[in-house]
Amino acid sequence: MRTNRIIRRDRSQAMVIRENKILLVKHQMCGREFFCLPGGGIEEGETPEEAAVRELKEEGGVEGRIVRRLSIQFKSDNRGEVHTFLIQIPGDAVPSKGMDPELPQEEQTIVSVEWLTLEEIGAVDQAYLWAAGLNRIDYFHKYLLNMENKLYK
Repeated sequence: MRTNRIIRRDRSQAMVIRENKILLVKHQMCGREFFCLPGGGIEEGETPEEAAVRELKEEGGVEGRIVRRLSIQFKSDNRGEVHTFLIQIPGDAVPSKGMDPELPQEEQTIVSVEWLTLEEIGAVDQAYLWAAGLNRIDYFHKYLLNMENKLYK
């Protein structure tokens, strides 16, 4: 007898902001490049907060501390949740390209870690950031309100 058991895997990610720029990890996978927040699967026995801090260290090479939760979303395949946290890093910290410990060296997808303004981020990658709670950060909330004012004038 065959069962269609859904495997659930929750994800946690870190949103780090400095001077209105967002720390993003650039990936290269399946012939395309994209930016996303440092993040990954929550390990057994780990809290979403612990996972976000760990993933930031693994992928971005910096330690951080949780400021607050920004959002919880259901994954698009309904196989878990995505937790996003605003994380603060020391002012003198310099992020560096990390790696995904779940992948062998020859299969690594991380290309770089970059600070980007919204204008430097493509529309699709921006959509994920807005969904992750970017609008809950004062500067970016005002940015959205300004966009709305421009659209309806």
